[in-house]
Amino acid sequence: MGSTSTGEVSDRIFTVPNLLSFLRLALVPVFLALIIRGEDALALLVLVISSVTDFLDGLIARTFKQISRLGQLLDPAADRLFIFAALIGLTIREVIPWWFLAIIVTRELMLLGIGIVLANHGFGPLPVHHLGKVATLCLFYALPILMLGQAFPDAAWLANPVGQAFAAWGAFLYWWAGAIYLREAIRVVRIARVEDAAKSDTLGG
Repeated sequence: MGSTSTGEVSDRIFTVPNLLSFLRLALVPVFLALIIRGEDALALLVLVISSVTDFLDGLIARTFKQISRLGQLLDPAADRLFIFAALIGLTIREVIPWWFLAIIVTRELMLLGIGIVLANHGFGPLPVHHLGKVATLCLFYALPILMLGQAFPDAAWLANPVGQAFAAWGAFLYWWAGAIYLREAIRVVRIARVEDAAKSDTLGG
């Protein structure tokens, strides 16, 4: 996430931060396979390695001015894929219910649709809202905590309710942020249509 920091952005591909992001992406299927097989301790280890590379990615990008457009795409993509891998794996094992996964996926599909509509009107993605960041952070806490309860049954009495609480807040804030994105997208598109109509009237007159 550090590679999204402000500063000069380059078009370079082969930078150390980008290579670390590629490593994180490569760890996603390993992470998912470990969860499905019930090897939660190893899955948590992979998650720790991913978090360390995420930290180093941002630190190196800022320190050595290696912030790139590709890195700004890869970094959040890796974060989301780790979340979805954990969601899918824990859902398959019935640690979390299917409807919870459906809630998160439906919200992502809605944002994808919003992005397509905005692109068709010549707009880029909407700025990330702080609620979306908090929601993602809640899920980042929730899923490893739930995995911790699976890996160490003696800690399940505490890990499960805490993980479930973070997951519930994450889902709620995810949709709250999604509603804000939807409202903003509607506002932007309406303004664009009004401006287009005004231009058409001017040209016609």
